[in-house]
Amino acid sequence: MKGTSKAVKVSAQEEELLSAAQAGHEWAFIELCYRHSSRILFTLYRITKNREDAEDAFQESVLKAFVHFGDFNRASSFVTWLTRIGVNAALTILRKRRVRPQIPTDAPIDGSAGPFQWEIADGRPSPEEYCIQHEKQRHLQAAISKLPPGCQRVVEIRLRSDSSMKEIAEKMGITTSATKSRLLRARKALHSSIS
Repeated sequence: MKGTSKAVKVSAQEEELLSAAQAGHEWAFIELCYRHSSRILFTLYRITKNREDAEDAFQESVLKAFVHFGDFNRASSFVTWLTRIGVNAALTILRKRRVRPQIPTDAPIDGSAGPFQWEIADGRPSPEEYCIQHEKQRHLQAAISKLPPGCQRVVEIRLRSDSSMKEIAEKMGITTSATKSRLLRARKALHSSIS
């Protein structure tokens, strides 16, 4: 007969669960959702291509279906109705992802395949590096102390204040060219004594 709605076939057990859920029994609603969860999750995974997003969409659809269960008029099967809600939730997740792409917290920053490490590197030198730096500093100070007094003073001023050649020359009371010459001799002497 034309114009009449097509009746949806459901098993007697599902019919009982639907009636119990519509009567307000939460356990019946949960059982209905559980029975169809694998099928719906598979559909949602095909849309999102991501297990976590599919699970989020499924949870969202169950929550919406529970809140709006009074609107379910049995024109379609429960699984079709719940799947439709899930598909809408999955599409919403995809739209949000397009607007604001998400980076997994365990993704490596440099694009390599390895897992991301949440350890923050300690900027301080290791005890071994500290000893090496300290030893180098000690050797440098010893080498500077062996320089002729004029060269030694130029190097010390340069290291302490990072002054320009002109400023060092003024502090020493010598010409800029004499300062450059002394600094060059000091560098050669330090290089040969340290290496």
